[in-house]
Amino acid sequence: MRVSNILSLKGRDVFTVVPDTTVAKVVKTLQQKRIGAILVVDAGKIAGIVSERDVTRGLADHGAEVLDMPVSALMTRAVTTCSPDSTIDHIMHMMTESRVRHLPVVERDRLVGFISIGDVVKNRLQELEAEENQLREYVTGSSY
Repeated sequence: MRVSNILSLKGRDVFTVVPDTTVAKVVKTLQQKRIGAILVVDAGKIAGIVSERDVTRGLADHGAEVLDMPVSALMTRAVTTCSPDSTIDHIMHMMTESRVRHLPVVERDRLVGFISIGDVVKNRLQELEAEENQLREYVTGSSY
């Protein structure tokens, strides 16, 4: 199974902001869209990513003043990405090793999607369920 399979099920919508967007606006967007992270894009290129965790750390470091700061002050600049052809096993390894929960999907230097650990886990559970059903059918000779 590949990242492209996940994208075909969940869609390719990606929410982005520009570096000078206030943290308050980012927090509102995260809440409204029910997402855990948002990409920061500058001149069509990924400049960073900001997650709920980044906002929490910003609050701890700067207090409520962080809400008026530009998101560029909090964002993680080194963004790990994957491609639509990346395997789910590879993505799980990348996310674990890099300790990230969100990955932009890039193809030929173009942003084509965004996946989360939740998307990966959901996909993997569906794969395991399908495998279990196939084994049951094989062993019992009938389908459920």
